[in-house]
Parts: sequence; structure tokens; C-alpha cells
Amino acid sequence: MSRNGNSADSLIKATESRAKFSGHGTAKGAQGFSSEEATSTVLARTGDTEIINPQEHSYEDIRIGLSWDEMLVENKSFPSKLFKKHFYKPVDLDLGCLYELQDGTRGVIQAFGDSYGAYDSAPYIFHSGDERTGESEGDDESILINGKHWPDIKRILLYVYIYDGAPHWASIRPRIFIDVPGEKDMEARLGVADSSCVICAVAGIENVRNGMKITNYTEYFHGHNGMDRAFGFGIRWNDGQKES
Repeated sequence: MSRNGNSADSLIKATESRAKFSGHGTAKGAQGFSSEEATSTVLARTGDTEIINPQEHSYEDIRIGLSWDEMLVENKSFPSKLFKKHFYKPVDLDLGCLYELQDGTRGVIQAFGDSYGAYDSAPYIFHSGDERTGESEGDDESILINGKHWPDIKRILLYVYIYDGAPHWASIRPRIFIDVPGEKDMEARLGVADSSCVICAVAGIENVRNGMKITNYTEYFHGHNGMDRAFGFGIRWNDGQKES
């Protein structure tokens, strides 16, 4: 799937500076994004919930970002084995979401498989793409929701999966940030860790009378298919990609 969101590209760039000076605190790169609890609402435990009331003139654009603590893992690729040397590389996490629209349409948004979504048309959710660098300020990747079309969206499940590296969830401490203009920033943290699984359903955003109910799920799975079944989206999967 090709990227569909030229206008979203400019919006993401425009929100980067806002994110750097928001309640998230000091940006130190994608794996070094720390929060200041005094200016953000932290959902730290499984089941923690926060309600955001509908806004009078609809929401502005809603930005969702991912950060984690930097950690190096052994590179077990063929060159490493060939030269019998121990090379190390950063853990690479990816941010994705499952969505359901009010008309029943369901789908997935993630960099893997180039499922970037769309900003100006359904599903009104757009993925910035996976930079895979971890060296720039702010989030390595983000998801942008077209706030004007929030009434068209029924629910969103935000998840993190380990694209490369062992699942050291407790050490890398992933956090998802939800920036709703006019509201305190939200931070969903992993309440527990399960290093036997490569994917974690971190949080859900439900449309409740055009407001938002944000819940920390922190539930781990061995793959996308198991996560999908648990939350009832009914998408057909092929090795982490949605089947066409």
C-alpha cells in the first residue's frame, strides 16, 4: 500500500515543534523521551482509564507517539557469525494500531507492510513511517488522527511490536504518548512485562458520545493474529501483514 497523506506529512512536521515543548518533557531522541508527570496524565497500570470530554468545535489533530529506553542487543546476523564477532545494535520498536470505524470498517495501520492509512479520507488515521534511526529529536514515528473526523471512528487499539531485537520489555520500557490539543498529555506505560512475546497491546481509545475513553491494556501476544482475536477486530493476517 502506498502512502496516502501529503497533507498529513506537513501536519506532522508542524506538530514536531509542539511535541518538543509539550508536557512530554525533554526530548533526547526516540529512545530517550522522558515525561514530566506534573504536566501529563500517566496511565501506569493495567486497567487505568482516563476520560476526555467532547470538544465544542471538534478536536484538533490528535498525535500519538512512541518512545522507549535505549538498549543494545546482540546482532546474530550471518556476518556476525562468519567473523565470529559480537556486534550489537539498538532494539527497534514499531508503533501500530487496529481501528474500527462507525460504519463497521476495520483495518490496521503500521509501517510494516506499508499500511500507512490516510489522513483526508477514511480511516482518517495516518502513520508517519518508520525512520529506524532513533537519532532525531522527538518520536521516531507517530500516528496522526484527523480530529475533525473523530466522530467517524469507533475505536482504536494502540500496540507496540519488536521489529528487531529480543523482547526485553522491562528494560526498554516503551511508552505511548497521546497528545490531544487542549488537554493534558496522556502517557500509557507497560504495567507488566512478558519477554516471551513480541507484541503488546498497550492502550485503547474508544469513542464515547464523541468524547474519548483511554484505557491501559498492557496485554502481550506472540503475534498480530492472537492480539486481533483477543480484541475482536476480525482481520485476516499473514505473518504480521493484513491479507488483501
